[in-house]
Amino acid sequence: MQIDWVAFTPGTALAGGMLIGLAAALLMLFNGRIAGISGLLGRLLQPQAGNGEGLLFIAGLLLAPWLYLLLAGEVRVQIEAGPLGLMVAGLLVGFGSRLGSGCTSGHGVCGLARLSARSLVATLSFMAAGFACVFVLRHLLGV
Repeated sequence: MQIDWVAFTPGTALAGGMLIGLAAALLMLFNGRIAGISGLLGRLLQPQAGNGEGLLFIAGLLLAPWLYLLLAGEVRVQIEAGPLGLMVAGLLVGFGSRLGSGCTSGHGVCGLARLSARSLVATLSFMAAGFACVFVLRHLLGV
C-alpha cells in the first residue's frame, strides 16, 4: 500500500485518531472494557449475554469507511500484495494477537494510555516484528 502524500491531510488523520481515542475512552468509561478489537471480535465468536457493545463497536469499524466514502468521495488505495499474501498475513496477525494476548488497539492504544508495562513490551515487540518483516520482504527478498 502506498500513501498519496499529495492528497494526505493531517486534519483527517487527527480526526480519525481522536475518534479512535474517544471510542476507546467511552467503552472503558461506560462498560469497563478495553477497546481491543481482537478481544471484542473473539467474544462475538463465543455468543453470550453482554456482547452488545462488541457488536456495535465492530459494526462501527465496518461502517465507518463507507460513511467516509460518502462524505469525502473517492479514496485511492493501491495494495501491492496478492490475495494469498493478504490471507496469510491476516492469519498471522490473528495468531499473533492470540499469542500476545491482544492486538495493536488493545495494547498500543488502550494499554499504553494506562501506562501498562506489559502493553509497552507487546507494542515494541509487534512493531519490531513488523519492521523486520518489511525489511526482509522488501529489501532482502524484493517482494
